[in-house]
Amino acid sequence: MIRILESSSEEASAFIEKLNLRGQLEDEGVLRTVRRILQDVRRNGDRAVIKYTRKFDAPRISVAELRVTDAEFEDAYPQVDSEFLHAVQQARTNVERFHQKQLRNSWISTEADGVILGHHIRPLKRVGICVPSVSQLLVSSLIMCVVPAKVAGVAEIAVFMGPMRNRKINPHMLVVAAECGVREIYKCGGAQAIGAMAYGTETIPKVDKIVGPGNSYVQLAKKEVYGFVDIDKLAGPSEVLVIADGTAEPAYIAADLISQAEHSEDCSAILVTPSRGLAEQVRREIELQTKGLSRQSELKGAFENYGVAFVVADLEEAIELANEIAPEHVELEVENPFDWIGSIHNAGAIMLGPYTPEAVGDYIAGPNHVLPTGGAAKYASPLSVDDFLKKTSIISYTKTALEKVTPAVVKLAQVEGLDGHAAAMTIRFEDNRE
Repeated sequence: MIRILESSSEEASAFIEKLNLRGQLEDEGVLRTVRRILQDVRRNGDRAVIKYTRKFDAPRISVAELRVTDAEFEDAYPQVDSEFLHAVQQARTNVERFHQKQLRNSWISTEADGVILGHHIRPLKRVGICVPSVSQLLVSSLIMCVVPAKVAGVAEIAVFMGPMRNRKINPHMLVVAAECGVREIYKCGGAQAIGAMAYGTETIPKVDKIVGPGNSYVQLAKKEVYGFVDIDKLAGPSEVLVIADGTAEPAYIAADLISQAEHSEDCSAILVTPSRGLAEQVRREIELQTKGLSRQSELKGAFENYGVAFVVADLEEAIELANEIAPEHVELEVENPFDWIGSIHNAGAIMLGPYTPEAVGDYIAGPNHVLPTGGAAKYASPLSVDDFLKKTSIISYTKTALEKVTPAVVKLAQVEGLDGHAAAMTIRFEDNRE
């Protein structure tokens, strides 16, 4: 089920090259469909949104049913059990507490000659969040997207989810939204939801930024509308890379690889270890543990496509390989994991030790699970409060301060061929102006 490769082999190099291409969204067929849907929504508003929602989700939905009503929220609560509600509240509290530590304040500093500089930091006004709710019920992603926006102080948060065929939103999703303080929910998903957020319709006000996971249609739609609105990131298939030494428990590693592989057939589940014996044990554990699990198609596809155990010379080489791959999640299941944190330069999240499975980060630890994928951890960061804030620079010069820097500004402007810029400086010090 999972291949074992020597890291120095040609097969290993080919696998890494294949892995590096996962983050490239270049499906021309999907892109053509996405552009057609976006253009339709931009031109025809609600009518187009309803057309595609009927086609892909709920055949009999009407414009009047697009927005979830208060009655639908009230009806949702009796349909979920108290254990689920408690789990949601616990997760929301932990995620909120973690993200509150990310808040930053506006600041002003006074420099020489009375110069005042600063940053004015304020939240975005309106944000749209798209979350899968039919093919996969991503209650955790809804929490991870809504809570940092609420902490940042975003005034208007609109959530977009595809409805079930009966024109309803799954009650678990409605309860999560309500518990996180959001009641503006629209029954549409996919590229049509991205178009509605970006351009606005008769029923749906335009947003300033779109965040949230989704399939290739959603991601390409986000890419297409960037510029009309901001977006968080282009989210590719999920990834976990476990670095383990001979002290690691094979059953734990196998369970963590399985937990990531079950998302979809294009997820990657990778072990990097100096111990070939451990790799063999993990492979046997995967075969045992996957028996009887529900998502057999996803597991089979993920392990066949992107399941591998790299055997390396030592932990230093393991770290080097992990940094090259730059995965979404890195688990350090080694004897002294804290000794190696500083060596991991490229990862969306790092889990330390045998009792920190990737799953605890996905649901309840507090850090955001919307992470860079497809090698983007080399330059990108997890979703955070910063994604929902904007910064405005503040500049104030006195006449004395401006006079001192005028020669430098004039020289730089002249080199750039921008005489108007130079004149805007010197005109303030011309003695003979009438």
